Amino acid sequence: MKAAAYTLERPTALAALNARLADGGWGVKPIAGGQSLGAMLNLRLAQPETLLDLDTLDELRAVHETPEAVRFGAMVTHAQIEDGKVPDPTRGLMPCVARGIAYRAVRNRGTLGGSLCHADPAADWVSTMPLLGATCLLAGPDGAREVPAADFVVSAFETALGEGELLTAVQVPRRSNATRWAYRKFCRKTGEFANALAACLLDPADGTERVVLGALDGAPRVVEESGLFARLASGAERARWLEEQALGLDDARQSMLAEMLRLALRDLETAR
Repeated sequence: MKAAAYTLERPTALAALNARLADGGWGVKPIAGGQSLGAMLNLRLAQPETLLDLDTLDELRAVHETPEAVRFGAMVTHAQIEDGKVPDPTRGLMPCVARGIAYRAVRNRGTLGGSLCHADPAADWVSTMPLLGATCLLAGPDGAREVPAADFVVSAFETALGEGELLTAVQVPRRSNATRWAYRKFCRKTGEFANALAACLLDPADGTERVVLGALDGAPRVVEESGLFARLASGAERARWLEEQALGLDDARQSMLAEMLRLALRDLETAR
């Protein structure tokens, strides 16, 4: 199939883009790398009247560093993160995740912001940003606002973006040298979206103990509590904990997720 007819516009400034989004309503849609939206257009799953090309806005590619965090423009690509072209505040987690996204051709064009806004529950950044305690920076007709990454994806393919709003950047806190992390996902073949995903983050510097369960039917499940990893060290306790999460998965997917969690916890332990 081919995409339904649409108009392509290329705003030259972020202010103009925000104004166009506010005026156009839901019939106007931004396009970043186009690795997901392009396919949806061709299948006519998405039929916007107008596409706003973000590729010309350099400010959405900017990366800013502070002692506390790194702010990644929404148009930073997976490949830039994979190749170390941008700073890594995560002790290697973000480059590792980027390397596992789809195929190199997709990573060359696909963007951090585009992936988050598409909000596929099985997408890597959808689970990784909540794991890292990142913040999504939004701009819209009512000004700028910040949303914790854990609250940005509301459900499958649905985000906290309001009408006329745009994700402009993602701010990722720097992690201490003592940080350990693990990231496991199950894919039926290389390059596919995950069928089950579990990720862990332990940072003794600020007491962070966080687990994210992803590739669910909706938003990822983020769990953070003191003593979490000690509790999950027991196989029987881990099984009870997964049942407590009430994820609503069928037996096969629950088993996949349980195995990914087991492997992630093993990786976390061996990373000492």
